[in-house]
Amino acid sequence: MNMKTLTRVGMIAAIYTVVSLVLAPFTYGNVQVRIAEALTLLPLIYKPSIWGVTLGCFLTNLIGAMLGVNPTGFLDAIVGTIATFGAAYCTWVLKDKKVNGIPVLACLMPVIFNFFFVGAELACLFMPNEIVLGTLINGSFVAIGELISVVIGYFLVKALDKTKLFVE
Repeated sequence: MNMKTLTRVGMIAAIYTVVSLVLAPFTYGNVQVRIAEALTLLPLIYKPSIWGVTLGCFLTNLIGAMLGVNPTGFLDAIVGTIATFGAAYCTWVLKDKKVNGIPVLACLMPVIFNFFFVGAELACLFMPNEIVLGTLINGSFVAIGELISVVIGYFLVKALDKTKLFVE
């Protein structure tokens, strides 16, 4: 990884973290709209962004736990980060599979990963006697918020793709 790529990855991580922490009341919990998750669609146009959003998610969840604003605590630094990495990676893998010119399946990866991973995490923490039902309920709330972020992310990526920002 060259210095230019490393700088971009760091900037993506920083933007993800700052946006998440500034919007902390919406970023954490059972019902969340983590606007920074819009960046998980950057792998549609820039593969190294997988590392930027993963690092940004890790920092967001870790700092949120340290500040006490993340109700899931330090567990989210692991589970949420795995979900974001998986979603970003699969977004990149599926970027060329399109329906009417739109990479629908790639765009749904953050929604699907967060539904299962974060939904199960929240179920284990807040509904330990009803894991399956808790995952379905919490995962649905998280997926709705994620879908909002992904729609924003799709338009963001389309705009960024027109720039020369991510040209190697």
